[in-house]
Amino acid sequence: MQNSFIDKHKVFVQKNVLNESNFNIETNILRLDTINNVVSGNKFFKLLHPVAAAINEGKMTIATFGGAYSNHIVATACYCKEFGINSVGIIRGEEALHLSDTMNDAASFGMKLHYVSRESFKEKEQLKLQYGNETFYWVNEGGYSRLGAEGAKDIFDWIDETYTDIVCAVGTGTMMAGLIAAALPHQKITGICVLKGYEEQINDVKKLLTNTEQLKSYTILHDYHFGGYAKHPLPLLEWMNECYSKYEIPTDLIYTSKLCFGVQDLIKKGYFPEGSKIMVIHSGGLQGNSSLIKKFELLY
Repeated sequence: MQNSFIDKHKVFVQKNVLNESNFNIETNILRLDTINNVVSGNKFFKLLHPVAAAINEGKMTIATFGGAYSNHIVATACYCKEFGINSVGIIRGEEALHLSDTMNDAASFGMKLHYVSRESFKEKEQLKLQYGNETFYWVNEGGYSRLGAEGAKDIFDWIDETYTDIVCAVGTGTMMAGLIAAALPHQKITGICVLKGYEEQINDVKKLLTNTEQLKSYTILHDYHFGGYAKHPLPLLEWMNECYSKYEIPTDLIYTSKLCFGVQDLIKKGYFPEGSKIMVIHSGGLQGNSSLIKKFELLY
């Protein structure tokens, strides 16, 4: 399956960032956000195999789930438009009088949107029966699946054996599972959870791994959610501007800002041993900033 709208050559490793303490530690960031303006970061990798599977099965409509600010929703809509297939989004919450930029963008790519109550949204199988049919190919919320994790393994195309640590933000855990699966025995994967009180998240990651892969070195940290999913108190927003001023790294307020803040803090606290070489995964999602920030001016 050709991906002419995706340019992997735009991806680059930005070196010597997020480390003000040094401690003989090298910290780089993999700028997957540059791969495409809409299907950016890990979204491309997580959708690659599900979209291919749908086309191979002759199912020309992909249906999925998400919230009104979901990077996954708009990325799926854009991806489907590129390959000439239909898309359907089941959206958590009632339709707002003024749609978010995310929903407007998804609709502009041809996605048919269905808004359901938050209670109904929990009943995924019932929603599939209500809004779908046998010609639909269903993708889980956030792209959570073994196929999604399989695609995320390709992120290691930019990570060589010299890296001791790979750090990523964790939502569904799909990307983290792919990174664990692809990691070498001496490499540790650290996930920064962006959801509050989601201690069982590690189990969702393990479900996407083989028994052998589950024995690798990985952990999820829960100290950098800033109040919960999509919560963005003023100190976080101010830090986002500070991060851009110092390193020219644009971050989103849901995932990568919390990730980068966490990495910087962990280095200061001695989490990473002296001599570590760290790769931080920028998983994109910058489009969400325009929908959620109306009264705070970002520098990018």
